[in-house]
Amino acid sequence: MSEPVASVPAPLAAPRTDLTDGEWHRLHPATPLLRGGIFMVAIIGFIFANLRERLIDLFIGQENHGGDPIGEIYQRGATGWALLIIAGVLIVILVVFYLSWRMHTFRVNGEIVEVRSGLIFRSNRKARLDRVQGVNLARPLFPRLFGAARLEITVAGQDGNVQLAYLGSKLADDLRRDILHLASGLRQARQPADTPDVLAPTPGDDAAPAPLGDSAAPTFIGPPTAHSALGDFATARYHEFRAPDLDPEAVPPESVVRIPPGRLIGSVVLSGFTVFLLLAAIGLIVSVIAGSSGWVLVAVLPGLIGSVGYYFSRVTKTLRFSIAGTSDGVRIGFGLLSTSSQTLPPGRIHAIEVSQPILWRRFGWWQISINTASQASGRSSTTPTSSIILPVGSLADVAKVLELVLPGFETDTHRALVENGMLGGRRRDAGVADFYSNAPARAVWLRPFSWWRTGWAVSGNVALIRRGVLARDLILVPLARMQGVRISQGPVRRRLRLASADLLTVAGPVTASLRVIDVDEAVVLLKWMSTGAVRSARADTSHQWSRTEATPPTKGATE
Repeated sequence: MSEPVASVPAPLAAPRTDLTDGEWHRLHPATPLLRGGIFMVAIIGFIFANLRERLIDLFIGQENHGGDPIGEIYQRGATGWALLIIAGVLIVILVVFYLSWRMHTFRVNGEIVEVRSGLIFRSNRKARLDRVQGVNLARPLFPRLFGAARLEITVAGQDGNVQLAYLGSKLADDLRRDILHLASGLRQARQPADTPDVLAPTPGDDAAPAPLGDSAAPTFIGPPTAHSALGDFATARYHEFRAPDLDPEAVPPESVVRIPPGRLIGSVVLSGFTVFLLLAAIGLIVSVIAGSSGWVLVAVLPGLIGSVGYYFSRVTKTLRFSIAGTSDGVRIGFGLLSTSSQTLPPGRIHAIEVSQPILWRRFGWWQISINTASQASGRSSTTPTSSIILPVGSLADVAKVLELVLPGFETDTHRALVENGMLGGRRRDAGVADFYSNAPARAVWLRPFSWWRTGWAVSGNVALIRRGVLARDLILVPLARMQGVRISQGPVRRRLRLASADLLTVAGPVTASLRVIDVDEAVVLLKWMSTGAVRSARADTSHQWSRTEATPPTKGATE
């Protein structure tokens, strides 16, 4: 008899940083400036607005200083007092920022990630590592100029995420890997106290690692000059802008999916928002022709202008998309100016939806969304976990992504089941094996257009639901993650001997529901899902994915 899985000891791994020692540490020194960037922009905007009259005079040569606060201060002889007040305000802001940084500390040990913050009103947030749903690493444009990144640990539960904003870019990469190792049950082997720290530079070692907070600080032989320091800083920032992820050991060099820029732009243009804009533009044209365009122009025109920013944001945030398997789960990266990298450990995905809007059907494009427990985190998350793991892809791209997020769901039978759920249906494939238990013909009274594509199936430890004819949907729910099953029947469905079924998962954009199903099939579905969920949950070991050799690595994992 083979040895039980639970008896396999967790392997040892050397930590990448010294921040998982359980001691309190501080964030990047530039954190006050980075977190107060919006406040500083507001101050600059206020000054600019009050100097507008002098700017007009500068560019067009006409004096028009009426109501200018600068002119009033000068005329009253209060220039000195004004400068003194401005200096005092700046000093107060700097002192508050400094004290806020000093009081914002964090620690990481084998059980929790804890953050303490607040100058007047103190707060304390903890994230248990055994409840970690993912680790997100974001590099907004402004912090990237300082070599800083924002690390967020997403956990199951309401308002429970813990954010470390900001850390050095390379340091954030290493800490993310250490946290994922600890969450996986991988014990970390630390050196004895009398052994030099592997992260500390040693005299004469030109290859010593960079100090904390510096993502790519070089080692100089002799005193560095200001010119060389500035050049190395610019070089480091350039390499960071080129690479969405700074940890090449954790992510394979090639993504399993490549999204051409033309396809990405086309998917954004062929969206529901574009349809709304077209309707608004038609309404504006009609109002102009009718001669009542005044209030319509005020109401619609700003939205039409703002739509340009919407399209630009959607495209730039999705450019350089990548998805690949790692030893710690699925790594998803995206972004051009501001980049984001999201790691989903094994067993953290509760539901998957493969969808196709009607405008995409001509091109064969699909999108994949997921439910994770961290999406219920609410207001604590300024970098919410993205629910879209494939913005737009072909049928082959969908198969590759499903192999990543559903390990083992990759046989020819599984592929045929998925393809039939995406494209098939009883009306279209009459006389061909459908694999799905479909709604009866009498369901046409409640679903006149889509009843023939409404069905369900179970394969291994995954439940599948097919629905929709204008917008096609295929829902996949790992039975080990399912929260329950609900069968309901109202008076109309009772009359037609129909019912509705819901597979309950954590809250999110994916809803696993069947609006019409034969009442006898509903009983069978209830039995299959209930017994399958219990059996799969008992056999599931993905929550401690490094404790056992019985759990196969994620597809595409690095060695």
